[in-house]
Amino acid sequence: MPGNDDLRGSSGIWSQIGDLQQADAERLVGQALDAGINFIDTADVYAGGVSEQITGQALKNLKVPRENVVVATKVFGDTSPGPNGRGASRSHILDGVKASLKRLQLDHIDLYQIHGFDPATPIEETVRALDLLVRQGHVRYVGVSNWAAWQIVKALGIAERLGLARFDSLQAYYTVAGRDLEREIVPMLASEGVGLMVWSPLAGGLLSGKFGREQPARRAAGAPGSTSRPSTGTAPSTAWMRCARWPRRAASRWRRSRWPGCCTSRRSPA
Repeated sequence: MPGNDDLRGSSGIWSQIGDLQQADAERLVGQALDAGINFIDTADVYAGGVSEQITGQALKNLKVPRENVVVATKVFGDTSPGPNGRGASRSHILDGVKASLKRLQLDHIDLYQIHGFDPATPIEETVRALDLLVRQGHVRYVGVSNWAAWQIVKALGIAERLGLARFDSLQAYYTVAGRDLEREIVPMLASEGVGLMVWSPLAGGLLSGKFGREQPARRAAGAPGSTSRPSTGTAPSTAWMRCARWPRRAASRWRRSRWPGCCTSRRSPA
């Protein structure tokens, strides 16, 4: 069994998500299925694709009937060098789904999501590419993550006008500590019949009790006694920014430099 560094498979921001071996992951998946959970969400950039590999192998080793589980994954982030190795273009989407299916060891993906908004690609091109995957049977439903309300509505309008597969879901940051979604996104989703999945419901650990708003910045930023900012390889959590009282202007510049065009939310991923 490879070590943790091998399982991460990447040195970028997504390498920080997950640190489990195959057996550990299978135990968690098995416990979740026994508890009645049947939805598994991952992405092609998590740990450089290893997350999808572990997920697919876990389902195979546990002998989970395909019809008993809903598998979702995402495409958008960097998966290879060059301009075609990222974004929401037809080229990257068609290449991405093939790679994800291979890693997951599945014949289809239940929910395929665009992981962020791509300002360099026309929305119609993205919608047409996703519709092709649905027609080919590689994908059952399509959705997006971290898109603004106007972007989703525009895509829905294009799909309706051209008779293409429409977005059925949005995955976005939402928590009692960050309720911006309620202003425009939630009413739009209710109006258009689009489902909502949330990420970071514990606000990057703020609501878990790991640290509080009034805790000194050195404790929230990392190891005890440390006064350094988080590594530039990962985005700072909302909680860290609050605890450290990082100037909003500086935080905004940091996010733009590290996440160009990726997240429409004002808060950085936790």
